[in-house]
Amino acid sequence: MASTVTQRPGYGQLLRTRGAWTFLVPGFAARQPFAMLTISIVLLVQHTTGSYGVAGAAAAVTGVSMALCAPYGGRLADRYGQRAVLIPGVLLHALSGLTLTALALAHAPLWALFAAAVPTGASVPQVGPMVRARWGVQLQESPLMTTAAAFESVTDELTFVFGPLLATALCTAVAPAAGLVAEASLTLLGGLLFAAQKGSQPAVAAGGHARVEHTSALRIPGVRVLVVAFLGIGSVFGGMQVSLAAFTESIGEPGLNGVLYGVFAAGNMLSGIVCGAVAWRTAPQRRLAVGYAALALMASGLWAAHSVVLLAGLGLLVGMCIAPALITGYTLVEGLVPAGARTEAFTWLTGAVALGQAVAVTVAGQLEDRFRAGAGFLVPAGGTVLALVTLLALRSRLTTRPHSLTVARGVGHRSPVAVD
Repeated sequence: MASTVTQRPGYGQLLRTRGAWTFLVPGFAARQPFAMLTISIVLLVQHTTGSYGVAGAAAAVTGVSMALCAPYGGRLADRYGQRAVLIPGVLLHALSGLTLTALALAHAPLWALFAAAVPTGASVPQVGPMVRARWGVQLQESPLMTTAAAFESVTDELTFVFGPLLATALCTAVAPAAGLVAEASLTLLGGLLFAAQKGSQPAVAAGGHARVEHTSALRIPGVRVLVVAFLGIGSVFGGMQVSLAAFTESIGEPGLNGVLYGVFAAGNMLSGIVCGAVAWRTAPQRRLAVGYAALALMASGLWAAHSVVLLAGLGLLVGMCIAPALITGYTLVEGLVPAGARTEAFTWLTGAVALGQAVAVTVAGQLEDRFRAGAGFLVPAGGTVLALVTLLALRSRLTTRPHSLTVARGVGHRSPVAVD
């Protein structure tokens, strides 16, 4: 694919934007729950119950709750302001997460774990879309908006690198509950600090209602196609987390779990940095199809890997394929969705990843309990192949079309990204 790096303002210029660091630093801390929560629950509940199936089910309840509630949280933030949604949200999340931790350590019945998992997932702060909205306020119609969109995608990748690594290290080296405790603490501290940055917060209309003249972003056909694609990506994260933990335990080296996941995450991060810095000439619809085909191909080989070295190599390649798909998907939102609906659209995509992850950890946990270690790797393979078939069949719906400029005070960037 032909590309050039000369048409896009650099990351350095973007980060010199006045006031950017005041919301970027606390925002990065507050984003960690999305990447830490699932693996922390899996490792803690598996430790207390001895079952990956039960651990996956508990994590799945959290993921489903997150996926169902995330878009409504984004809609409320547009209507009443980010601060009004964040402060009660992070308080509820921290309390629910600590309650779930205490119940797991007390060997509470599964229904009690589910009861605590529901509010834990439902209250995960949707900081990524909120940061994207703040960039819109800071940059307005500046050419740096495209760079900001790429930077946020790279930041999402970094979150998926550091979050699971930190959670795994804490759960294996400190205590099984340390991952969830750290996740709740980061959510509370980062979320409150982020909410305190009033100057960069998007404004809302008088009376507490944003001017939004359109229906849900999910009504746009292209967004629904992207949701399916992101469900497949979520299946990779969930399947990898459970299956790597089970594989390393089966060979008597549980500490290698963090190393193998780190290799997977490193490929994700490095390709994300490269893709975010390149101004591609190829249309994003084509890039998504090609990149997703590569992801499905690499993920389909994981179940056959029986050695640490081979699994690390395949994990690296899988990670390198994920970032381009995520970044391209977020880029397509800019052209498919009117400005006033983009915050909600972004939350649908992050929610889809969470839902795909939830289903994946459940199915992978059951496969690991019933069959040989490594059977859970069939989940990423199946999830990405099914999503790829859907993506190819409905790729025409991803074609960007001119749409009326619907302005929501709270999302300042109005111009869609141009594609060739």
